[in-house]
Amino acid sequence: MSPLGENYSENQNIELVRASLKGDKYALNELIKLHRPYIYNVAWKFTFDPMDAEDLTQEALIKVITKLSQFKFESQFRTWLYRIVFNEFLQSKRRRGEKQFTNFEDQAERLDSIENTVVSEQEERDLEEKIKELRYRCLSGMIMCLTREQRLLFIVGETFGVDHNIGAEIFNLSKQNYRIKLHRARKDIINFMQDKCGLMNPKNPCRCAKKTKTMHQRGYLTDDKHMFNVGYRKKVADYVEENLDLVADIVDDKHLKLLRDVPAKDNFDSTTVLDEILGDKELLDFFELN
Repeated sequence: MSPLGENYSENQNIELVRASLKGDKYALNELIKLHRPYIYNVAWKFTFDPMDAEDLTQEALIKVITKLSQFKFESQFRTWLYRIVFNEFLQSKRRRGEKQFTNFEDQAERLDSIENTVVSEQEERDLEEKIKELRYRCLSGMIMCLTREQRLLFIVGETFGVDHNIGAEIFNLSKQNYRIKLHRARKDIINFMQDKCGLMNPKNPCRCAKKTKTMHQRGYLTDDKHMFNVGYRKKVADYVEENLDLVADIVDDKHLKLLRDVPAKDNFDSTTVLDEILGDKELLDFFELN
C-alpha cells in the first residue's frame, strides 16, 4: 500500500510518532517498516542501482529519525516526512547511475551502438527473461537522463502515480508549478521514447530481443548480472492508486503500463535502520533512546 495514496492512515502514523518520541523503540521500528518499502523503491528508480538505493534509503531514514522531535503535528506527517526524504535524495552525493546516464543524446548513442543481432523465434523465447531485464534497464536509463528534480518529480508523480495535490505539498510547490515541472519531465521522456522505442511507437522497429542477444553474447546480460528482473513478484503498479487526473496530460495507457510494470521490492530482511541507530551511541544520545 502506498503511503502517498488515498488509503494512507494519518492516525496510525501519528500514534507511532507520539510513541516513538516517548522512547518506544517498537513504535519507531513499525514507523520505519511502514515507509521503508516505498522510500526504497523510489530511491531504486532514482539511483538506477539497488545497492545505491539501500544506502540512500538508510541515509534518508536516519535523517528523518534524527529530526523526528522537530515534527510539530501541525501538518500531515507524510508531507513532513517525504519532504525530508526527497530533499535528502536531491542533496545526496552523485551516484554511479548519474555518471553513467548523463543525457538523452548519450543514451541514444549507447543504444544505437549495440548491434541488432538476428534472433530466431526460439532464441527470443529462450531470452525472454533477459529481454525483460534489458527493457527495465532501458526504461530506467531514460529516467536517469532527466535532471535530479525532474527525475524525482517524474518517479513520484508519473511512475508511482501520486496525486498532484499531494505531490505539490511534498515538493513545496504550487499546484500549477508542480504540473508544469511534471509536464516538462514527461515530455522529455515521451519524446525520446517516441523516437527510439518500438514498444511506445509502432513505427519504430522493436529491437529489444536483437540487442539482448548481443548484450548476452558480450557477457553484459548474464543471469548473475540482473539488476531489475530478479524474481520480485511485486510491481510498481501495486503502489499505484489510479488517479484520472494523472492521464489528463500527454500520457497514454501504453506509456503508463510500461513504467508501472517494472519490479518493486517488498521483501526486506528483518534488520532496519533502527539497528544502526541503536548501535550508534552518538545517534542514540541525540535521539534520547538510551
